[in-house]
Amino acid sequence: MFLKNSQPEQSSPERKSIDRRTLMRHSLVGAGCLAVAASPIARLVAREAQSAGLKLGVQLYSLRGFPADQALKYAKELGFVEVEFYSGMFPLNSSDEAIRSMVAQVKELGLAISAHGVNGFTKDDAANRKIFEFAKKAGIKNISAAPTPDSFDSLDALVKEFDIRIAIHNHGPSDRFNKVVDVLRAIEGKDVRIGACADLGHFIRSGEKPVDVIRALKGRLYGIHLKDFAEMKENTRGVILGKGHLDCVAVFDALLQAKFPSDGALSLEYEENEKNPIADMRECFAVAQSALKKVGAS
Repeated sequence: MFLKNSQPEQSSPERKSIDRRTLMRHSLVGAGCLAVAASPIARLVAREAQSAGLKLGVQLYSLRGFPADQALKYAKELGFVEVEFYSGMFPLNSSDEAIRSMVAQVKELGLAISAHGVNGFTKDDAANRKIFEFAKKAGIKNISAAPTPDSFDSLDALVKEFDIRIAIHNHGPSDRFNKVVDVLRAIEGKDVRIGACADLGHFIRSGEKPVDVIRALKGRLYGIHLKDFAEMKENTRGVILGKGHLDCVAVFDALLQAKFPSDGALSLEYEENEKNPIADMRECFAVAQSALKKVGAS
């Protein structure tokens, strides 16, 4: 604050010398702080703090050839920390007792439920509500979804009421959510809890680069299906992570930059070799774990 009639303070040579020394000392301290902040160790510490939310789970559809109890044991043995259920293994019409039993079984194995889906939604609000009620009872935060255009008024109200996310899942070139722009248009103007579960494999089939997809969905990305395909076209074959068009290191780095939520669902999904996928899934897991270490997330 300046007073109208105040006079400027006169500085003595001694005062100027002190001021210069003080300024020099502060400048050196500031430069030192900047140097530390820019050092590899500091960057690693910052990255590790930022990446605390990257937990590798599995979409249990990958283990659909096994009963639920065996699939859960395999998920644990392979090293996953979270599971994303689908209705074939954890039915939406499960009784309260069956829900409690499944939740207890997952917890006993030291796992957590990250999501459930992919579930269809229409303008039928009562049917939509039943899915949300199921998720609430099971303690599920994310529902991966294939909603019809007329379902969004219902979903907008339900995500507010239940505080559960809807994550729109893409299914490739023949799907209404073919490109990332289709997802962005669908969620525009909707409650922030309506976002995306990006199946990176299907986006590859749609000719889109996984890292670009993640960047485009920043702030509304609640699920990832880690999946790789040999070619960027509709009809192609699934492959081990990294043997097609999926760069796991780049994907995880993009997720860190996008601040993927700690309670989101990061799920490996491997659809090949339905009857005996374990060896392939173990290889996929090793690729993913190596990538997580490279970005400082493991």
